[in-house]
Amino acid sequence: MTISILIPTFNTAPYLAECLESILAQTEQEWELIAVNNFSTDASPDILQAYAKRDPRIRFFHNDDELGKTGVSPANRFAYRQATGQLITRMDSDDIMPPNRLALMKKMLLEHGEGHVATGSIQYFGENGVGEGFRRYEAWLNGLAASGCHFEAIYRENVLPSPVWMAWRSDLERAAAFQEDVYPEDYDLTFRLRHVGCKIVATTELLHHWRERPDRASRVEEKYLDHSFLELKTHWFLKTDYDETRPLVLWGAGRKGKRLAALLRNENAPFRWVCDQPSKWGHIIDNVKMESYVVLAQLPGAQVIVAVAATEEQAVITAYLNELGMKTGIDFWFFC
Repeated sequence: MTISILIPTFNTAPYLAECLESILAQTEQEWELIAVNNFSTDASPDILQAYAKRDPRIRFFHNDDELGKTGVSPANRFAYRQATGQLITRMDSDDIMPPNRLALMKKMLLEHGEGHVATGSIQYFGENGVGEGFRRYEAWLNGLAASGCHFEAIYRENVLPSPVWMAWRSDLERAAAFQEDVYPEDYDLTFRLRHVGCKIVATTELLHHWRERPDRASRVEEKYLDHSFLELKTHWFLKTDYDETRPLVLWGAGRKGKRLAALLRNENAPFRWVCDQPSKWGHIIDNVKMESYVVLAQLPGAQVIVAVAATEEQAVITAYLNELGMKTGIDFWFFC
């Protein structure tokens, strides 16, 4: 069963050969690589062309999007249209695969069948070191791989980052993957797969070496500077988890809480607004009365969106909601 590897490439010439060599070194050899030059201005196309001549499993294309769109979404869509495998995975052109990655992910999907997405542990690396924020994200993702509780935490951060998944083509089709230019595209895909009922299966084995470099898009492009993605989270919450028959409660009066309140109002989703700051109780904020969190004890069956970022406060909130018999990922979700 062939694995199709989608690899959009934009100006990664210094790292591209190392990436391609790691794919050639895979213990699983039944694969095709769909390499798409996404309007590069460096030597990336020449490197891809040379490797395509070297190995017929490497298929090289130039992105010929009808609108000439740059970016990951159009390149992924173009690559996906060329793919022929029943199993699909992604790769970033500056990263490195451990030799057993494809074999392990394929094995997991064959064992569990359609309706499952495979992932595993990751490790950041970089010539100039790796920042504390990336190390925290690495530890968080690897913790999810160990616990298997990915979708319980889906509204915190993307639990299925772009270069570290493998899925059945049939499931990607059901999820309408790569069809829209939605930002951020990898997070949107995770929500789509969950929405159609896919489950995540994970291994704690290292499946991906993720390169951190100061010039990557997520570090320098303005659209990546805000990592809260509240619009996307709100859209998929209302589409997938929201139950109109249950009271909806927003917990948090800070900046993100106020943004979420505006998004919920824009979607005509009625909600109660609570916090644990007595000085704000009774105040009218954007036409909604701020209430004490204790009101939750009088709202059986409530769904709670928590917009509180401090780790210590999150622990206290979780304990309180658990005391009320509420479960994370079912009755309440952290949006930060």
